[in-house]
Amino acid sequence: MSDNTNTNTNATDADTDAAVDIDVDVDTPDKYATAPRSPEELTSDSPFTLPGFFAALDEGRLLAAACEDCGTRLVPPRPACYDCGSRNLKIERQPETGTVISYTEVRTPPPALADRAPYTIAIVELDSGARLTGRVTVPYADTEIDMPVSLSIRAPEEDERAMALEHELEWPIHEFEPA
Repeated sequence: MSDNTNTNTNATDADTDAAVDIDVDVDTPDKYATAPRSPEELTSDSPFTLPGFFAALDEGRLLAAACEDCGTRLVPPRPACYDCGSRNLKIERQPETGTVISYTEVRTPPPALADRAPYTIAIVELDSGARLTGRVTVPYADTEIDMPVSLSIRAPEEDERAMALEHELEWPIHEFEPA
C-alpha cells in the first residue's frame, strides 16, 4: 500500500476478493454515485473530480471514493483505486472527526501566505480510516500524534485567493481543530 492509502478497516487480507460493504452518500445524485467508466461520464460536477469534491465540501459533505473490491477510501475521490486499480468505486460520505497521525510546521510558505507562517499541516486519519491532509488551527507546539480533531470548512480569505487558480477561487478551505 502507498503512504497515503485510505484503508477500510472492515476489509481483511482473507477477504480481498470479496466485495466490501460501502455506505454511499445519499446526497450524491445517482448518476455520480459510482466511478465514471468513460471520459464522457467524467464531468466537472462529478464528485470524482476536484471541482465536484470541493462543491460537495462547500455544502458540508466530505466525500471519498470507496473501493468495493479492496475497501480503500480515496480522499479526494478518484475514478480508479490506487491500491488495487479497480474502477468499482462508490461515493461515500466521510466522518468529520479523526486523529493526527503525522504533522509538520510550515515556516516558509508560498509568498501569498507569508503572514500566516508558521502554521501546522497534519495528515489526519478520519474515523473511517481515510486520510486527509490539512491545516491545523493550533500551533505546532500544541499539536501531537493521536490528537483527536474535527474538520471545519470555511471560505477562502484574500491571501488564499491570491494564490489560487481562477477555477479554485471559491473552493472552500478545510482545517482541523482539536476535538
